[in-house]
Amino acid sequence: MVGVVLIGLRIEPYAGPREDLRRSFELAEDSREQLDAHLGVGTVLVARVGGELAGHVQLVGDEITNVAVAADHRRRGIGRALVEAALALARADGCSAVRVATAAADVDNLRFYQRVGFRMRSIERDAFTPATGYAPGLEVEGIPLRDRVWLDIDV
Repeated sequence: MVGVVLIGLRIEPYAGPREDLRRSFELAEDSREQLDAHLGVGTVLVARVGGELAGHVQLVGDEITNVAVAADHRRRGIGRALVEAALALARADGCSAVRVATAAADVDNLRFYQRVGFRMRSIERDAFTPATGYAPGLEVEGIPLRDRVWLDIDV
């Protein structure tokens, strides 16, 4: 995939060491164990503004596994552009649908994915536990982090 320029933004495949993106990945993943397990897999597209890393999206097969936009670049369409680039890549790779999961407690993420066109598919209860690498008592804006919501979109 050739880099795409959208609204002053450049989105391109990342070819460098994935460890260099760890801080960006940590914006979207609270479990070091889970992050370590998937940091090196799939395809990562990065968004750059003026050469500065603004965010990334990770696509593993038919699943978006990690998306993050740096705080000072949010609410500018970068997250949407990253997800749309990942959907285009999945479509080009022959996928008919793409899945994504987020915490049921993260209302902002649920709103974001639905605005992009994803629809809720299922709920995985008790997905965020110490057994899966998450610290006990985690909350998102006062809501306990417990369940995972799966969403999907036809591409």
